[in-house]
Amino acid sequence: MLLKHLLRSSLFLLLWGISLLGDAHILVYHRFGDSRYPTTNTSLQELRKEFTYLKEHHYQVVPLSTLIQALKRHQPIPNRWVILSVDDGFKSFLKALPLFKEFHYPFTLFIATKPTQNGYPDFLSWKDLQAIAPFGQIALHSHAHPHLGDLSDEQIRADTKRAFLLFQKHLGYTPKVYAYPYGEYDQRVKRVIESFGFEAIANQNIGAIGPTSDPHDLDRIAMVGRANLSQALRYRHLDALWMAPNHYPKDGILYQVKVRIPPRYHLAWLYVTGYGWKRFPVRNGVVQAKLNYPLHKHRVRVIIKVKHSKINAKILVRSRYGTQ
Repeated sequence: MLLKHLLRSSLFLLLWGISLLGDAHILVYHRFGDSRYPTTNTSLQELRKEFTYLKEHHYQVVPLSTLIQALKRHQPIPNRWVILSVDDGFKSFLKALPLFKEFHYPFTLFIATKPTQNGYPDFLSWKDLQAIAPFGQIALHSHAHPHLGDLSDEQIRADTKRAFLLFQKHLGYTPKVYAYPYGEYDQRVKRVIESFGFEAIANQNIGAIGPTSDPHDLDRIAMVGRANLSQALRYRHLDALWMAPNHYPKDGILYQVKVRIPPRYHLAWLYVTGYGWKRFPVRNGVVQAKLNYPLHKHRVRVIIKVKHSKINAKILVRSRYGTQ
């Protein structure tokens, strides 16, 4: 009987331990309590509701640096980890800061330095940022918040170097983490930003963070508009190798999508901006969809999803500098 009890206890502990491991989620906010911009605003009432949900459902809000270190050390990622990030550096963040303090939730605030340096009234000042810094991480969202695909390599470097100088002057350090303006990037842009030695780079592709996620390509879920927190936290990371497309097509037509995923899946759903979801078979671990879709927007999201809400996304951005 004792042996049987020990075996049951061991099995329970094993299953319980497995249930704690899975995928972390990075959420991204923009404005708070600012009804002038409903598509990027989160009311303070909604923010309290979301923070309360995280607390009552036993999610652990951890600093982004904790997740980065776990990824670099190839450590397991608990599925109850949530990371909170805020983009742009709008003044309205000051309305939300008391809630972050009340719940003791760390955050990463990605700022564009030009609006702050020029004293734009809708943006946080350097004095504001100095007061905020003890409660969270201040990171970089570029200097002028440009569409990076429309800049040359040298222009991207100049924008980033300018931001570095301002960080050093006003905050006393060089930022360690970067988030792409508008969530837009391609492989050329990524290479240039990576050359600055950032510990991590964040996008704005829907998805979760698993043990194999690239610290220089971290998915974040936008919590704006009609965001559904419980749904966002159900997403799981899908390991995927994107074979096609590799860039925004020169002629503006998406001819095919080809993605390698774990071979245990037999069915996948594919989403393309403007065309919605469509189901495709998985053959020997490969999803190959022939589409011939004319692309009508300069920024197009392509998403692959399988059962259990496992998801992987890619953004295609039309670039003035082609497909380098």
